[in-house]
Formats: sequence, structure tokens, C-alpha cells
Amino acid sequence: MTTTPGADAGPWTWANLVTLIRLALLPLFFWLLFDTGHRAWAAWLLGVLGATDWVDGYLARQLHQVSNVGKIIDPVADRVLVVAGLLAVAAAGGVPWWFASITLVREVIVSVLTLVLAALGAARIDVLWWGKVSTFTLMATFPIFLLTSNAHGVSATSWQQPLRDACWVGGILGLTLAWFVLLGYLGPARRALRDGRAARRVL
Repeated sequence: MTTTPGADAGPWTWANLVTLIRLALLPLFFWLLFDTGHRAWAAWLLGVLGATDWVDGYLARQLHQVSNVGKIIDPVADRVLVVAGLLAVAAAGGVPWWFASITLVREVIVSVLTLVLAALGAARIDVLWWGKVSTFTLMATFPIFLLTSNAHGVSATSWQQPLRDACWVGGILGLTLAWFVLLGYLGPARRALRDGRAARRVL
């Protein structure tokens, strides 16, 4: 499952397998949170899913398994995990709905712009490094929000409250960065649209 550098490794790579495993574990997270009531276990699993965001990209580079499929499903998996995580945590009372809504609006805008650019024939846009940082930060805050909250409105304990306060700092910074990154994609989006149209004229 190793290819020469620069070549398309195809869909069957270790990196893509990691991405699919991360997505496949989402139902387990929902089951732990809503069916069993094991909020802490659900939080830890969501944390693992967020923390392993870098693994697929690392494997793709180290094993020379960069693939066109991976470049598509990796950011898609990130979007799915962020949206599913924030909605689940908000539904469980771990984070206020206003915070989840602002995050969700940003994710919807990114998804819509991606689809529109693809429909217009734009070239593929590489994920910005700061975009990965903002996504990782948000995916790290949601599990902590969940871990530092309790079901049925039970007050936070002595160790939960300071951790939750620190999480708010990270969450606000991550969300602010995510919106700035969205603005940063406008330039690459215009270039991708121009390059895509130029390539079609050549063909």
C-alpha cells in the first residue's frame, strides 16, 4: 500500500482506512452518550476522534500514500465529526446552543462553498494549515465541555469548573480563528475557480 512520491495512491491506503475508522466510531459515541449515560466515556471517545485528526495525514505523507480520495474524505470527515460532535454535546447540555449554532453556521458555509466551487468546476483547494489548527482546537473543546458538564443540570464539581473555564478560553479562540480562516479561503477559492476554468478551456 505504498506508492512513489507524487503519485496518486488510490482509495485503498492506510491513511484512508484511519479516516473511515474515525467516522465508523461516531455511532459508538452517540450510543455511549445518549443510550448508556456514560458521559465521561463518550467525552473521551470524542476526544480520541478529534486528537487523531492528524494521523491520516501523517500516514499519507510518511508512507507516500497521498491520494485524491484522501484529499476529499479527510476534510469531509473533519466536517462531519465537528458538526456531529457539537450537535451531540449541545443536545446533552454540555455547551450552550448559541456557541454550537455559531460553529454550525461556519461549517455550513464552508460545506456550501465547497459544493458551489465544485459545481462551477473550480480546481481543488488544499486545506490551510490554520484551518487544521482551528478544527483541531474546536474538536478538542467539545469533549472537554462534555466532560465538565453533568446530566440533569447537576452543578459542576470542584475540578470540573476550572477546567470548563479554561475550555471556554480555548473554545472562543478556536471559533474566532475558524471564522478568520474562512475569510482566508476567499483568495484561494478565486484562484481555484480561475484555474479550473482555464483547465477546461485547454481541454
